[in-house]
Order: sequence, then C-alpha cells, then structure tokens
Amino acid sequence: MQSENRFFDDLAKMVNGIAGTVAGAGREAEAAMRERAKEFVGRMDFVSREEFEAVKEMAARARAEAETLKARLDKLEGAAKPAAAPKAAAKPAAKAAAKPAAKPKAAPKK
Repeated sequence: MQSENRFFDDLAKMVNGIAGTVAGAGREAEAAMRERAKEFVGRMDFVSREEFEAVKEMAARARAEAETLKARLDKLEGAAKPAAAPKAAAKPAAKAAAKPAAKPKAAPKK
C-alpha cells in the first residue's frame, strides 16, 4: 500500500511543479507582451498619463491667467477710453475742413 501512496505523492509533486512552471511562463509572457506594447506605443509618439495630466494642468493654469489678464486689460482700457473719446470725435471734423475741394476730372482725349 505504501508504494501506491508514493506514486500519488510523486504525481502530486510533478503536477504542482508543472503548474508552477506554467504560471511562471504565463507571467513571463505577460511581461514580454507589456514590454512590446510599451515599445509600440513609444514608437507611435503617445504620451503617458502622467505627462498628459501635467500638460493639462499647465494649460488650465495658463487659461486662468489669460482670463485674469484679459479682465485686467479690459478694466484698464475701460478707464482709458472716456479720456480719449473727445479727441477722437474732433479728428474727423478737422480732417474734413483741412481737405481742399475736389477738382472735377477732365474727360479723356480720344
């Protein structure tokens, strides 16, 4: 009876060894596929998630700063326009008075 137990013990050890080998091979295959996928993505000029998030954050900050500067510029231009308005109205009248009357054009000779 003891010889039968030994056979099953050896068989169980062999199956466990095979299972461990198959699991290890699966992990190696997965690691190799991940590496090839990274190389493929690298050649396609894709960016990593971390780089994308960093650039996205920089763009949001730049957009907010641009809006702040635009509001500040609008405020400054608004303060400057009332002072410049009377001068702008006087210019067209001065130009019209300064222009001489247009001479009629002579008919072209044949």
